[in-house]
Amino acid sequence: MQSNTDWDSVTYLRKAKPKPGAAKSSQAVNAAMRRGGEDVETKQKFGAAQNKKAATTKNTAKLDRETEELHHDTISLDVGRIIQKGRQEKGLTQKELATKINEKPQVINEYERGAAIPNNQVMGKIERAIGLKLRGKDKGKPFGQKK
Repeated sequence: MQSNTDWDSVTYLRKAKPKPGAAKSSQAVNAAMRRGGEDVETKQKFGAAQNKKAATTKNTAKLDRETEELHHDTISLDVGRIIQKGRQEKGLTQKELATKINEKPQVINEYERGAAIPNNQVMGKIERAIGLKLRGKDKGKPFGQKK
């Protein structure tokens, strides 16, 4: 014999958990700000949710191949020798000079070998650190004295 009883229906009275994205909506942020008792921190993420890698342009690819018509200009070897001379006169190693100007030791090595692509900011920092001019007509002469 079979009874005609149905499944008992059960009602749960619980508050639903907030969805993970709920706190991210502007509506939720505004509501939290109105309540006042909660700390609200908002951050703007640039390029978020974009799985893109930086694509090189044709010019960059050409520069990397270093063809005759389009190539990287590097500093001259005489500038590298001036840097080396000035560094040794001050009694600094490449690593110490790099630390002094907040650069990596590899940067100083590249500049001394003449393999670096010139950067005026780095050149200026090296000039001040070793006390010799690296640019212009007065290459190798003492850098301007402080007044």
